[in-house]
Amino acid sequence: MAHVFDPITIKHLSLDNRLVMPPMATAKADENGRVTDAVCDYYRERAKYSKIGLIITEHSYIHLQGKAHPGQTSLASDDVISSFARLTDCIHQEGVKVFAQLSHAGSAAMSKITGQSPVGPSCVYHPKQKNELPLEMTVQQIHEVTGWFAQAARRAKQAGFDGVELHSAHGYLLNQFFSPLANQRTDAYGAQSVETRTRFHLEVIQAVRDAVGAAFPISVRLGGCDYAAGGSTVADCVEACRIFEKSGVDLLHLTGGMNGYVRPGHSEPGYFRDLSIPVKQAVHIPVLLTGGVTTLSQAETLLTEGCADLVGVGRAIYKNAHWADEG
Repeated sequence: MAHVFDPITIKHLSLDNRLVMPPMATAKADENGRVTDAVCDYYRERAKYSKIGLIITEHSYIHLQGKAHPGQTSLASDDVISSFARLTDCIHQEGVKVFAQLSHAGSAAMSKITGQSPVGPSCVYHPKQKNELPLEMTVQQIHEVTGWFAQAARRAKQAGFDGVELHSAHGYLLNQFFSPLANQRTDAYGAQSVETRTRFHLEVIQAVRDAVGAAFPISVRLGGCDYAAGGSTVADCVEACRIFEKSGVDLLHLTGGMNGYVRPGHSEPGYFRDLSIPVKQAVHIPVLLTGGVTTLSQAETLLTEGCADLVGVGRAIYKNAHWADEG
C-alpha cells in the first residue's frame, strides 16, 4: 500500500514523494517561447511550497506549426535551451524533479497564431477548433514531426530536465491519431486498430529514446478515453498502455482524450480512475492519475485504494502554491 510521502522511482530517477504537479499552461513565455522571469517565479514558488516530488512543466511546442496559443513555451530551437536551464535550476534548488512536456497541437492549432495551415491525421474539424479544416498529414510529414519531437527532447535534456513527457491527450496531435473521432485514415497510421492508432506514438517514442539515451525517463500522457460515441474507450487505453510499456516508456499519465481534462458528469477526486485502475493492473511501470484532487487526504485515499502509483494535483496548485497547508 502506497502513501503520499513514500518515495518512488521512475526508471532510475528517485522522487521524494508521490505528489505531482501536472502540466498547466501559464501563457507567461515571451513571444519566442522563451522562459521569462514570471515563468521561473511561478514554478519556483510551487517547487518550494507545494510539497510535490515532481513537476511536469506546461506543454512546450516542438515546432511553430504545433503552437497552441500565445505565451506558450517553446522547445522548437536550440536558442531556448539557456532559458529553460534557468527554469530547471530554480526547481532543482528546491529539491524537486522536473519533466518537460512536449506537444504539437495538430488540428487544434490556428493559422492566426502559427502562420501555417493546421494539420492532423485526417481532414476532420477539431471539436474545439472549427474555424479551419486541417490538412491531412502525409507519411513524410509524420516522419518530419517525429524528428521534431526527438530534437525537442534532446533540448530538454540539455536544459537540465530530468525526463520528458509526450503529450497525447486533450485533443492534441498524438491524441488525434489515437482517437477514431479525429483519425479516419486507412493506412498504417489509421483507425483500424489500437496498434495502427499508436504507430505514430511508437515511432516518436523510439526517436526520443535515440535522442536522450537509455537512462532518461520518458512519460506518455495519454487521453485514454474520449467519453463519446465512436471515440476511444477504456479498453483501448489499456491496450495502448501495454504497447507503450513494451516500447520502453517509463511512466503512464492518464487523463481525458478529445473531451479534454474533464470527465463528463464527474467531479469527484480522481475522476479518471476508470482509466488508471485497469491500466495499473495491466502494466508494471508507474501510473499517474490526475483530475479533481484538491487536498492531501484525497491524494492519500487514491493511493491507499490502489488507484494509481502517483497522484497529480492540478488546479489547486495552479491557484495556490500553499494548497497542501489548507486541507
